[in-house]
Amino acid sequence: MLHLRWHSALKSVFLCHSKTTFSLEDIKQKIRSYVAVNDADLEYSLQFYRKVSLKKGDFLIRPEQVVDHFYFLHQGCMCYYREEDADMKVMEFFTAGEFFTDLYAYIEEIPSSSFLNATEDCVLYAISKQDAEKSFDHSHDLERFGRLSMQDGFMQLFRRNNQLKNLSNQERYVRLLQKRPDLFQRVPQYLIASYLGLTPVGLSKIRKRLSKQ
Repeated sequence: MLHLRWHSALKSVFLCHSKTTFSLEDIKQKIRSYVAVNDADLEYSLQFYRKVSLKKGDFLIRPEQVVDHFYFLHQGCMCYYREEDADMKVMEFFTAGEFFTDLYAYIEEIPSSSFLNATEDCVLYAISKQDAEKSFDHSHDLERFGRLSMQDGFMQLFRRNNQLKNLSNQERYVRLLQKRPDLFQRVPQYLIASYLGLTPVGLSKIRKRLSKQ
């Protein structure tokens, strides 16, 4: 079942070659949150995006897959994780309004060692690395956007790793609850626990302890 879902998702990326007719207003706003881009350059870039629809449980990326697309999440939630010694290690959750991919595999042009899985039905827009680089060659502002958005992605992972090292279990839980409360209603608790570096039992104990305060 998961194998079929994965290939269905990939088919959506590679076979959706019709002229773009869907709204990309949210992508425009996101790009312009990084850098001022004129309308002509923005329209040049947007022509390359293709719509991808995923069902809950679909895989966008799996280990050994070549990662040659960058994505913008319009709707839904994606879980980015690895498997280490048969344990799931959640590295990040991506929600609507974010650009994302498996950055290390994308930049180094090596097969992925990670998973990107839809925890909800998702709608996203994909741009191939080749087309992204066309945009960067076309416009200095678009090239700067690409650099800043990827820098943002790396910093997001760095901040999480820093919190795992320097904050207590309870401090990490409270910070996530304050910063991203919607996640607790949208994804299973065992994924939240993994993201926080906890076991489900450990997360339950923290929640119980805080409920008594």
